[in-house]
Amino acid sequence: QVQLAESGCLLVPSLGSLILSCAASLLTVSRYTMAWFRQGPGKEREFVAAIRWTVPIVYYADSVKGRFTISRDNAKNSAYLQMNSLKPEDTAVYYCAAQDSSASVRNSDYNYWGQGTQVTVSS
Repeated sequence: QVQLAESGCLLVPSLGSLILSCAASLLTVSRYTMAWFRQGPGKEREFVAAIRWTVPIVYYADSVKGRFTISRDNAKNSAYLQMNSLKPEDTAVYYCAAQDSSASVRNSDYNYWGQGTQVTVSS
């Protein structure tokens, strides 16, 4: 069974930095578009970033552009989300996702999901 395992619950101060990792099992990240979504308190799940499997083209939500960086390490079969200049509004459960097609911002296009990891940014 395919598994995507994100890093554990994390608390960081405002303007701090954090790296989330997503380790894949029974799925080769180099052959999938990898993405990060998040769901804040009382909000719908929203797209954060994606990296295509064919070429490493990346996509970002406007709210994180310039602060977050998505990457993958094929040798470690993992994807990452480097988050800098964190704001309290970045507080959310962050989900790793994968799909075997082009990058998309829609939840419904992704076949596989991690269990989510809580990121809390204190003000």
